Amino acid sequence: MKEFELKYGCNPNQKPAKIFMHDGSDLPIEILCGRPGYINFLDAFNSWQLVKELKEALGLPAVTSFKHVSPTSAAVGVPLSDKLKKACFVDDIEGLDDSPLACAYARARGTDRMCSFGDWVALSDVCDVTTAKMIGREVSDGIIAPGYEPEALEILKSKRKGNYNIVQIDPNYVPDPVEHKQVYGITFEQGRNNFEINRALLENIVTKNKEMPESAVRDLIISLITLKYTQSNSVCYAVDGQAIGVGAGQQSRIHCTRLAGSKADTWFLRQSDKVLNLPFREDIRRPDRDNVIDGYINRNEEDVTADGNWQKYFTEQPAPFTDEEQRAYLDTIDNVALGSDAFFPFSDNIERAYKSGVKYIAEPGGSIRDDAVIDCCDKYGMAMAFTGMRLFHH
Repeated sequence: MKEFELKYGCNPNQKPAKIFMHDGSDLPIEILCGRPGYINFLDAFNSWQLVKELKEALGLPAVTSFKHVSPTSAAVGVPLSDKLKKACFVDDIEGLDDSPLACAYARARGTDRMCSFGDWVALSDVCDVTTAKMIGREVSDGIIAPGYEPEALEILKSKRKGNYNIVQIDPNYVPDPVEHKQVYGITFEQGRNNFEINRALLENIVTKNKEMPESAVRDLIISLITLKYTQSNSVCYAVDGQAIGVGAGQQSRIHCTRLAGSKADTWFLRQSDKVLNLPFREDIRRPDRDNVIDGYINRNEEDVTADGNWQKYFTEQPAPFTDEEQRAYLDTIDNVALGSDAFFPFSDNIERAYKSGVKYIAEPGGSIRDDAVIDCCDKYGMAMAFTGMRLFHH
């Protein structure tokens, strides 16, 4: 296939629209079902790069959930605890522990379920039946993978009345080392960001605490590769083999750190007994449960425990999750990793990260206030590596 005509571009008024190879060669993809759009393909190609690099860096199956050209999460195939399975709504999946790819999907899709509503999924490996069954029951726009087991493909083809977007990509495809884009009719050219993120990037530890266990190295690598394909400015919290909070596209780095930290906090609090034991009515759908749980934890637009509200969601009135209870729970959290796509200009980022259990940090360094940032890390016994490499993505 030399080119693929799109219904429209980013918006319905932006026509004509298509994807094609600049050199006239065949596209490295096959569309197995559906008709992906312009934004779908932006998500597909960015997300595929992310999982491909995670697999190469860590040797584990990788999955990411993308929305509007940034990941909501990314994860590798590490088994889930019973509490995490329940928090991710996958405690009923038979054979989950037998499929590392399915474990990676359960983590990536389960991290920020509200933001992943209507997501694009990327798999590093051939989609198996267990993974397809989980994708099949979630609200999703499409998927990209290097292949699909026959039964898995049939499961996915049944989504959205047979219109689910399914893309197969050639895993051996290597893009041109120079890339182009146009803005306002002006062509930009740059070399692709082929910088390899690996263990060696974390060797320059600048804090008094020099200890960085392999689990922290894994999580920092996940954080940094996730940031490589996240709209900047961006900060990413990671733990236990997955990104748990991504702050993307903020003009101020502290706002990235706060946004990602609040998402990480919500992820942790969802695993508390108080949330896991909420007495939901049986007729409450999964996406509605996501919204109610978020409201219960963060007390946003509606007090879901109030009289007149709780009856819509629960079989009995739950007690509120107080600030004191939440803080006490979060104070038990430790060993979280944090990556930043550029240097931290102020120590307030470290102060905020500490509140979410961060112990390991990777950032480029190079700020005139590096000493203040290092001192703040030392105050909390954190280990921080200066990578020397910025990871802006636009």
